[in-house]
Amino acid sequence: MQTNTLMIQGTTSDAGKSTLVAGLCRSFARRGIRVAPFKPQNMALNSAVAADGGEIGRAQAVQAQACNIPSSHDMNPVLLKPNTDIGAQVIIQGYAIDTMDACRYHDYKSVAKKAVLESHARLSQNYTTILVEGAGSPAEINLRENDIANMGFAEAVDCPVILVADIDRGGVFAHIIGTLALLSTSEQQRIIGFVINRFRGDIALLQSGLDWLEKETGKPVLGVLPYLHGLHLEAEDAVTTQQVDKTVDTLEVIVPVLPRISNHTDFDPLRLHPQVNLQFIGLEETPPPADLIILPGSKSVCADLTALRKAGWETAILRHLRYGGRVLGICGGFQMLGHRIDDPLGLEGEGIAGLGLLDIETTLAPEKTLRNVYGHLDNAVVSGYEIHAGVSKGKGLNKPLIQFEDYTDGARSPDDQIWGTYLHGLFESPSACDALLRWAGLESPTTPDYHAKREADLERLADVIDEHINVDSILF
Repeated sequence: MQTNTLMIQGTTSDAGKSTLVAGLCRSFARRGIRVAPFKPQNMALNSAVAADGGEIGRAQAVQAQACNIPSSHDMNPVLLKPNTDIGAQVIIQGYAIDTMDACRYHDYKSVAKKAVLESHARLSQNYTTILVEGAGSPAEINLRENDIANMGFAEAVDCPVILVADIDRGGVFAHIIGTLALLSTSEQQRIIGFVINRFRGDIALLQSGLDWLEKETGKPVLGVLPYLHGLHLEAEDAVTTQQVDKTVDTLEVIVPVLPRISNHTDFDPLRLHPQVNLQFIGLEETPPPADLIILPGSKSVCADLTALRKAGWETAILRHLRYGGRVLGICGGFQMLGHRIDDPLGLEGEGIAGLGLLDIETTLAPEKTLRNVYGHLDNAVVSGYEIHAGVSKGKGLNKPLIQFEDYTDGARSPDDQIWGTYLHGLFESPSACDALLRWAGLESPTTPDYHAKREADLERLADVIDEHINVDSILF
């Protein structure tokens, strides 16, 4: 079976690569094409557990859904999860192998490249088309040597490239021309055309610029995508604050933005809930009054708990509880709620005293727990996934939050004010989200179907791509 590969690269980070790949995946799939997403190297703290058990970037899990196929660790063979300003956990084909600083990882790239090409070859055996997402920009001069994320990969597999640029941030023509100027001749020749993303206004006012760009570069503008208000796809890394219109009476929820906050896409269903006003609050900000405080996941739990304390949040949380508020901890946030986090192997440096709000203790371990799970929160069905490198023990676990088929998860405080869980995706099940919101103080919650929302937005995105890009012209 012959497999064709097409790569989407961007002039900048957040130019629209993930969105364009997701939309093209659904557009191709609707044509009956066996298509799969692929991102050689991803740097993100939002991840998911693939259907085959490995850890991948959240964006690739969504793109697999757009293709109507199960996700696989081969769709994102290299995932870098920053845990300091100069270092990251390196995940190869779904599983963490080490923590490296930037210089050491640069030397490791030749090994990582083998994994990238191996995963691409495996996908090529099962799919007729592979849509590849680049990372950042191909014109980062300091990252060009041994590149596996952009043109280095495109050259290795000999595939064409579409360059996408975001006009909403300004300077779109400079972005495109500047990117081309910093590429080698062979790399320039790989680019088959441009897509301009997030355009607002009358396209006639842009036409002279498009004509100039095509004449200047000798390459076509394949399409101009409009700015899509209200479109929701899980963010690859940046914290998203977009909300929907709210009802008069809302549940007030706040989430501290930890320095290494991870899987903040957990909160997308709450952001988009008409009865919930969810705010991400910087540690430097004064926490506003709330019904519920949620401590999120973290890639560096001990360091993030130290930062939380230093910013005065421990005092704010205790005051919030005295006034009857609720507290929920998810994954790393759950670990913070215990008496202590021990780190005997020095994975994060040293252990630390927890907030002491749940009767548990956690020991950090090198092996991650990675699994997709289904169970019940009280009588509500819940599903999601676990990604954590720690084992929690203690009497608090005798009053669990969630019952799975053969084990329990999480803990509830004796007064039921505090809940903790390792489960990501807790809010995506409408019945479980309703149960949680009732516990937090919302009288009559009616949670929208988040999965239906995501599916509708993928269809909307594919419709817009089919309208504004001649998709047939880029099919092989």
